[in-house]
Amino acid sequence: MICLDTNYLIMGLVAGSDEAQELLSWADEGQTFCVSSIVWYEFLCGPITSEQESAMRLLVDEIVAFDDTLAHEAARLFNGVGRSRQLRVDAMIAATAVAKDAPLATRNLSDFSRFRELGLDLFDR
Repeated sequence: MICLDTNYLIMGLVAGSDEAQELLSWADEGQTFCVSSIVWYEFLCGPITSEQESAMRLLVDEIVAFDDTLAHEAARLFNGVGRSRQLRVDAMIAATAVAKDAPLATRNLSDFSRFRELGLDLFDR
């Protein structure tokens, strides 16, 4: 399973983009995909069409609800990287990947790489 960041959902809709090609390749390899409900929310804020939402929903196997367990994990990650306000939402997304024991596919390596030392596995291309 690969956990996807919002940028993979958005750019996955752009034919020929690196993200779209990677998603297709991973799916062909039999990979499955999950997203945090936080990521799904960001994606739905769009702008996207209902057709684009439906297409991406077919690709995503699981939308992981942000619950009490994930809140605790996100707080651990947030506190562990120095409590930078700009990383609050990223900590929530990273917590989902850590909890699912899945690598996170993201183009935002500069922010998410800070969570590596705390257990986040970033998908290596």
